[in-house]
Amino acid sequence: MPTLQQRYQRDGFLLFPDFVDAAAISSVRQRAQEIVTAFTPQDHPSIFSTDRQKHAVDAYFMASANDVRCFFEEHAFDAEGRLTREKALAINKIGHALHHLDPVFEAFSRTGALAEIATAIGLQQPQIWQSMYIFKQPGIGGEVGWHQDATFFDSEPITVTTFWFALEDASLENGCLWLEPGGHRGPLRERFVRHGDSAQLEKLDATPWPDQQHAIPLEVKAGTLVVFHGLLPHYSAPNRSPHSRHAYTLHVVDGASRYSARNWIQRDTAPRGFV
Repeated sequence: MPTLQQRYQRDGFLLFPDFVDAAAISSVRQRAQEIVTAFTPQDHPSIFSTDRQKHAVDAYFMASANDVRCFFEEHAFDAEGRLTREKALAINKIGHALHHLDPVFEAFSRTGALAEIATAIGLQQPQIWQSMYIFKQPGIGGEVGWHQDATFFDSEPITVTTFWFALEDASLENGCLWLEPGGHRGPLRERFVRHGDSAQLEKLDATPWPDQQHAIPLEVKAGTLVVFHGLLPHYSAPNRSPHSRHAYTLHVVDGASRYSARNWIQRDTAPRGFV
């Protein structure tokens, strides 16, 4: 029987069903709704786009590295720029320092159980650099094209690891994750590089993204934790169903590696780990 680390090194991802209980899920879902309720879209009408180049000129996005900010779905507005639905059903995500600034999300993000998994897969000094609450709204939830999380968290060596929590059932219908098993052994294709107060996506390698012959959908139940390598290609389809697909994500880098000063996220204070 392969160990946890051996399976992780072989496949590039691990599944932990029933990792989060209903009470913990309820606490972060409620807190996310409170944040959205308090958000004033007239002040910050920022749209999250899967075209990552657009972030290069969005100061609101760049400043979210050390803040808690809401971003709208691309398809939440009509041609005149007016919201087509109520605010609570128009938000794409909240990012990117929930784990650091919000007590409810911090309690969810820093646990001994997560620290044990990090150790088991070989992270020596896990540090949480980013957190996101993702809504994948019914009907307008945007596609997130094939990418690797190491694009946004460059280090030497590459150690970024994603901890993805299903807060609702994720299915093919509502835009579940797709992964390429073993794809983490391929090259880093792109890098999102900071230039002062902006950032730009740079192409590094022409290796094509996976197709559905080589990728698998991860249909998982609420409470499942998915852990995957920063080089693992992954994708999620648009959500055109009547059901949302809430999830929460942490991006963790090993403090034993050298975090690049060119990464778009640079913390005001040193990042902490799971405990």
